[in-house]
Amino acid sequence: MASIKDIAKKAGVSISTVSYALNGSPKVTDETCARILAIAKELNYVPNAAARSLKKKESKIIGAFLPDFSGGFYGDLLQGMKGTLIQKGYDLVVCSGPQSHRLLAEKLFDGALILDHTFSDEQLLNFAELGHRLVVLDRELKHPNINHVLLDNKAGASLAMEYLIDLGHRKIYVVTGPEGSYDSKQRMAAVRQTVERNSDVECIEIPGDFNRMGGERAGKQIAAEFAGPVAVFCLNDEMAIGMYDYISETDLEMGKDIHIIGFDNIELSEYIRPRLATIDYSKKKWGSLASEQLIKIIEGKPVENERIYVTLVKAESVKPR
Repeated sequence: MASIKDIAKKAGVSISTVSYALNGSPKVTDETCARILAIAKELNYVPNAAARSLKKKESKIIGAFLPDFSGGFYGDLLQGMKGTLIQKGYDLVVCSGPQSHRLLAEKLFDGALILDHTFSDEQLLNFAELGHRLVVLDRELKHPNINHVLLDNKAGASLAMEYLIDLGHRKIYVVTGPEGSYDSKQRMAAVRQTVERNSDVECIEIPGDFNRMGGERAGKQIAAEFAGPVAVFCLNDEMAIGMYDYISETDLEMGKDIHIIGFDNIELSEYIRPRLATIDYSKKKWGSLASEQLIKIIEGKPVENERIYVTLVKAESVKPR
């Protein structure tokens, strides 16, 4: 593979002159620049992206750190991130798992979007202190190099619980998210506050994991304890759909014996029957806004913390008690 040295030798100029020409610098005349570019093309010269990044101290790559790639949630979020970043001239690399954290430590990215509870707050604050630019979607941190764009989890959970209570349901199972999840903690805080305001409501918490298997396990427990119609709030749609899968194998009926509401309004929620009641928000907008904020931080522009608002989707999976 040809190098800058090879081009300089053939053109009879210095390496610095070749570098100026390849980067469009006005320090080189148009005639010399054209000759150098022609030689570069003739030699099939390919710029070394890693070396260029070190020199310019930028890679034009953004890292997105997620806990998982599965399910219907992450696709729309990543589409929102990718669409905005491409418009701004950046590429997106998606990472998952504790081992991927070293990619952030090695400064391979100009900035990072974090929705991954396997990062500790201390880790992220240390990265920010070292100059890393971050936008977090799953916690609140105060640092000049960190912005947060958060989902209004408490409002969404309150809407879900009040919807069930307003329809007369007084025995409500709540299937939680994974331990350590900011979204799960925020939603559960709102659930407990709502129950405190309604002393006649019995709330039974079942540990979940935001995956379908967690919903199936919760469905098994609810079916075993069934003594009459109950309501269920699954803290995300993936678990609600897992519960559908399990209950469909029993004599119980959704929307009659089990009244269920989810959270996220993933695409599949529209097609299962009865249609799943859920909490809706734009995942694409969430990803896009987080990307916009990160680019502002990278460019040294002022940013403000943002919040993504939610709405209630009523559907046939929940009927009056």
